[in-house]
Amino acid sequence: MKKSLLLVAALLAAFTLTPALGDETVTIGGSRAVLIKPKAPRGSVILLPGGDGAIRAGDNGDINGLRGNQLVRTRHAYAARGLAVLVADAGTDLKSAVDYMAAIKRPVTVVGTSRGTLRAAEGIARGARPDALVLTSGFLSPDSGSGSNVMSILGSPSALPRTLVLHHRQDGCKVTLPAGVDPFIKWSAGRARVSWLTGGADEGDPCQAGGHHGFAGLDGQVVALAAGFW
Repeated sequence: MKKSLLLVAALLAAFTLTPALGDETVTIGGSRAVLIKPKAPRGSVILLPGGDGAIRAGDNGDINGLRGNQLVRTRHAYAARGLAVLVADAGTDLKSAVDYMAAIKRPVTVVGTSRGTLRAAEGIARGARPDALVLTSGFLSPDSGSGSNVMSILGSPSALPRTLVLHHRQDGCKVTLPAGVDPFIKWSAGRARVSWLTGGADEGDPCQAGGHHGFAGLDGQVVALAAGFW
């Protein structure tokens, strides 16, 4: 019980993070996004949150929506690893975002979580060409539990960049079931590999950020794996 209370307190603290020095709001293709740029970045990441994807960026790098989402709450951890970070809104054109971040520093890795993995696939289908792709708690294949998934959107793995799948073995969300991972890896024809995570906490809605689906209690491991995938 004590551990659960401590976890909830930690998550609540993450949900209410204020902008750090260097966070700024930028406009890409008419859509607001939040940029965090270290002085000498070694690469770039574009973070695509789940849910409705509406981060509701304010004027000064503040994020007012989806603050508990796994990628939103860990955005500064990516910057601390020397990466230029763009937290994209659902309305952000991914091709334009990749071009924008490539002008800052390549390689550019797109990291999507949950419904953000669908937006990543849609962006790639429309011509975005990131150097690498990380899919966490993803809508990967029909076996994931949804008719709309990365496989169905792309149709063929030919457009898939080098891809890392991060998935919790106990993800209980009905549209990102662990059973969907292996069919996706086989379909990728060698372009994707998987890193499984275990442990952490599982509180509340199985499709929300406080459970295994949102890697509650495992943020450090997720960031290390995603940030280390070039």
